[in-house]
This record gives sequence, structure tokens and C-alpha cells, in this order.
Amino acid sequence: MTVLNYFKEISKIPRGSGNEKRISDWLYGFAKERGLFVIQDAVNNIIIKKPGTQGYEDADALIIQGHMDMVCEKNADKKHDFTTDPIQLITEGDMVRADGTTLGADNGIAVAMALALLDSKDIPHPPLEILLTVDEEMGMSGAETLDGSLLAGRKLINLDTEEEGVFCVSCAGGLKMETKLPAEYVDPPETYSHFALSVKGLKGGHSGMDIVKGRANSNRLLGRVLRAVFTELDARLISLTGGMKMNAIPRESEAVIAINAEDYDKAAEIIKSYEAVFRNEYRARDPLVELGFTRTEAGNNRAFSEETTRKAIAILCLTPQGVLEMSADIHGLPETSNNLGVVRAKEGYISFACALRSSVASEKYALRSQIETLAELTGSVCESSGDYPEWEYNPHSVLRDRLVKLYEELYGRKPKVEAVHAGLECGIFTRKLPGVDMISFGPDIFDVHSPDEHFSVSSAERIWDFLTRVITKL
Repeated sequence: MTVLNYFKEISKIPRGSGNEKRISDWLYGFAKERGLFVIQDAVNNIIIKKPGTQGYEDADALIIQGHMDMVCEKNADKKHDFTTDPIQLITEGDMVRADGTTLGADNGIAVAMALALLDSKDIPHPPLEILLTVDEEMGMSGAETLDGSLLAGRKLINLDTEEEGVFCVSCAGGLKMETKLPAEYVDPPETYSHFALSVKGLKGGHSGMDIVKGRANSNRLLGRVLRAVFTELDARLISLTGGMKMNAIPRESEAVIAINAEDYDKAAEIIKSYEAVFRNEYRARDPLVELGFTRTEAGNNRAFSEETTRKAIAILCLTPQGVLEMSADIHGLPETSNNLGVVRAKEGYISFACALRSSVASEKYALRSQIETLAELTGSVCESSGDYPEWEYNPHSVLRDRLVKLYEELYGRKPKVEAVHAGLECGIFTRKLPGVDMISFGPDIFDVHSPDEHFSVSSAERIWDFLTRVITKL
């Protein structure tokens, strides 16, 4: 089977973060059917070991690593249950995408390549240790709970980079934060009508890889519009929702507000003016931004109090967003950023969830303090979790130097050696596998963490060819 065929197989199995048991069991069975040594740990990480081929039996083991989970995002009009439904693949020329959902090439391509290596019979290779982790997208708990003593290799190839010809040798650390604003409720005037104010049409994307592109954040835009409306009119906030994943730049947000029907024209005028403002501001980055304002059923007879509403809008408007510092060492690389990814009105409070990233640990914690300070000023509770370390650049990496040389010999050009403003599990592996030498590469994958995600088949084939040559040379 080809790498693409293996990708099609795993796409039939739901594998969103936190829902990896089925794919983990399938991988375990795959190894058992082929008589390979396999471990499934308590959190469903999978380690599969394949002995070296003839002449390579005594070579040092090589770790091939990726993660089995995927980000679950879909278009608002797409009916899809990520816990039960397979991903519907569409091939258009050289590109593979999904039908209205994320594709899962991040990091299903790594899983597919690992399966192809395990099933191969004609590729010379050293002893292989295939490590496929869970929960990379939501907190890296799989890597964090890994028992490093189960792996003998001290050379590791991570297949979670999304641009062909790029070798990633360093990454940002990060953490998750949730601000919980306690909610007080009041009854809106019975004569007031309910309207849905929406922000949509945005590109979204990966909150690490795409944050430098300056795309609009629907939660932030919604906060700006709400502030304008509530400054000019007597209005009540009924509900608030935006984004789907804290590590995906939110594309759609919505608030339901109650206003006097006589104020509809004024509200619509304000909203229309902000649509023009946003289209001008994001004309080169998110030109299709659209604001909607439509009558809706009451549904909820309670509104948030004036104080709760004021604080909620303040958090939307003041939470740090986007790239906050650029690297002084690597041109064009974000050093510190924040993504206000998910906003939800829940029973008793409003939740604001962020993904923080930085390649400098002290800046990451300074950003955390900034968000905590805003929480204190608004009487909110702030919780942080999923803290993972950065992967520092190793100036003495033998693996990097050998692969750069091999790439140049094969293709007649040097690869780019870069750091990435995204979380890779490599930062955790520096602690789990003392002395490990690592590198990350992969094929061209576009618009990850969004329903526009797609990958190049020909690029995947070239990376597969390079990977097989690498393991033979090593």
C-alpha cells in the first residue's frame, strides 16, 4: 500500500484529541497482525518496534515520531460528528482535502508514513521505534506522560512539519489559559426583540503557524462591535459564543443581543459601518469578513447584567491577541503570541480560552501574568494548564548536519533550517530522552486547523522517498 492509501485507512477512524482510543487500538492490532513488538500505554500512546534488516541489525535504533490525534473543526453548515463519522476525503488533482471539515493530515501523514515503514519488506533500515502519541493538539499530555525508558533510540525524526524543504530544529513552548467571568443575570425588557450579531467569513488557521499572517480573530472583532453597539444603544447581552479550538484562530463568533425594535436601524447602521472598517483593515489578510445581524427567537429569557456585559466586552477587547514579540535572532519568526480561541457562555460564567506560545520561557510566563491581571481586574478566575517547554536549538546536532548534507546531495539545493512558532513534542522529548538528537520535517500541508486544510500528494511522495533514503543512510 502507498502512504496515501494508509492515510485513507486511518481517515475512516475518528481521532480527535481526547478520542484516540479507537485509532490507538487499530494501530495496536496492526502491529500484532505483523508480529511486531508493540506497547499501548495507559493514555493510549503507541510504541511499535521493528528489528533492523539484514546488515543493519546492530545499528543504533532510530525513532520515527508523530501524533495520532487531529484538530476537529468544521464549517457551520456542515453536519459531521467527529466522534463517530469518518473524514470524507476529496482528491482534486494533486491536492487532498476534506468535505467541510479539517482533514487530519496534521499529523495523519506521519501515521501513514509510519505504517508504510512498518509494512515494508524491501527498505533497508536500522532498528525502528515508531512512537505515535495522543493529545498533541490539546496539551501534549501523551508526550508528557511517556515513559522514556521504553525507547532505546537517541536519534528522533519528527514528521510534524508542514512545509517541504524545511527542517525544523527548534520550536516554541506554550500553555493553555481559561478565564472564567462569573455571570450575573437579569430579565430583559419584555418589549425588546432578540437579534443575532455574527462575525464570519474569516480564514482562521493554526494559532502558531498562521498567527504571523495577521489574520482576523472573530472573537476580537465581535468584542469591538459589541462595545460600539452597547455604547450607543440600550441593549442586553443574551449569549456569547466564538471559535471551536483554542489553538485554532477563530473564524466565526456570535452574540445574541436584545434591543428595542425601534433601535434596529441604528444597530444595523453601526454593524454595517464596522463591516466596512474590518474589510479595510483586513483587505489583504481576511478580505471576506462579514458581519450579520438578523432577528432570532428568544430562546433564553435571561440576559447578562450590565456589569457582566461590560466586563465580558472588556475581556474580548483587552486580551492580548496575535503576535506580541518577534524574534531578535531569527528573521520573520514570532517569539511570543496569544490566541483568544474559544469563547462560551456557560451556566454561571463566561469562559475565555487562550493558547499562549513563546520560544522564551520568561516571556510566556509574563504573558500569563498579563492575562491573570486582566482577570483580577474583572473579578474573574484564571486557570492555566498544559504547560509545555520550548525545544532549544542544538548547535551541535549531528543528525541535522547529516540530513542537510544528504538533502543537498539528493536534490541539488540546501533545505531551509528553521525554528517554528508552534508546539512540537520535541521540547518534551528533550527531557524524556536525555541526549536525544532530533529533527522535524514533512510534506506541504496547507491551512491546518481549518476546514480548508489540504496537502500535496506529490510532496508527500517526495518526503516519503527522502525518509526512506534517510533511514537507509543512517
